[in-house]
Amino acid sequence: MNILSIQSHVAFGHVGNSAAVFALQRLGAEVWPLHTVQYSNHKGYGAWTGRDFSAAHIAELIKGLAARGALATCDAVLSGYIGRAAMGAAIDRAVRQVRRANPAALFACDPVMGDDDGGLYVAPDMPDYFRARALPRADIVTPNRFELEILTGQTISSLAQALAAARQVVALGPKIVLLTSLQVETTPADDIEMLAVSAAGAWRVRTPYLRLDPMPNGAGDTVAAIFLAQYLKSRDVAAALAHAAAAIFAVLRATQAAGTRELRLIAAQDELVAPVRTFEVESIG
Repeated sequence: MNILSIQSHVAFGHVGNSAAVFALQRLGAEVWPLHTVQYSNHKGYGAWTGRDFSAAHIAELIKGLAARGALATCDAVLSGYIGRAAMGAAIDRAVRQVRRANPAALFACDPVMGDDDGGLYVAPDMPDYFRARALPRADIVTPNRFELEILTGQTISSLAQALAAARQVVALGPKIVLLTSLQVETTPADDIEMLAVSAAGAWRVRTPYLRLDPMPNGAGDTVAAIFLAQYLKSRDVAAALAHAAAAIFAVLRATQAAGTRELRLIAAQDELVAPVRTFEVESIG
């Protein structure tokens, strides 16, 4: 597997490419990371150093990869934090170039925009960019509940609403929507859910809700990477969902045990490949 991963990078901690690249490599993928930003640490700390990269910078790197003949061997493009629509346009061009070289390549889009705790932390035009440009091109989309509400304009407080919103996104073009970090009216208080929805069906998995304060950043980036790698291997949505849920549970459990703010991704690396505790995936439609 060869995966082009275009997202943020931090020197300290595990978010964006600093989470996805290691997870993908541990699962057997060759990864070509392109960074949209490079910061000392993620913005959740309130202060950071570093810089944003330009869309031209990404285009220059893609040009170099194309010159090496690499794009023809690219199995998937994974995008994460973009921040502004100009960078999104550069990713659009990258996906088009990859697909010209390899029409079978997948595009997995993690529409990183915000969460319940922090609200929207990207430019105000980003929801429109995702709806109009990224989602119609994507094969896999991996929003959290907050992001799915933003993308669809729907309130999600029930399983039926979550399924309807995910199917609304599938209707825009993606083959699969992976909904992460879901708690609805029917979710047991000590659990958290993920849903995977495609034209062929829908699946749910529940895992124990691990209470961490503060909740580490980067879990969604890690899940998107693991799901993509497992789906590329199996082309089985339910199996990829099961593995992603079990692996991120293991990482979060290790993080909770260590009492750290940053994901214990390295410490739990063996469980990225073979999680000790697994969870049943239920077909729900």
